[in-house]
Amino acid sequence: MPKIKTNKGAAKRFKRISSGKIKRGKAYTSHILTSKTTKRKRCLRKSDMVNKADEKRIKRLIPYN
Repeated sequence: MPKIKTNKGAAKRFKRISSGKIKRGKAYTSHILTSKTTKRKRCLRKSDMVNKADEKRIKRLIPYN
């Protein structure tokens, strides 16, 4: 059976951690930062986990990561 190709766009955005969960970065950090509060921007720096409902789809996109 052939190997599954990794979706490169997803591979750059998601990382699998040791427990098997998937880590992701937060959105809304790239532009129009002047209208966002300092606290909001600071919280957006932190990484987050992918929702359980979406986890199966993401794992299929990054089978070997």
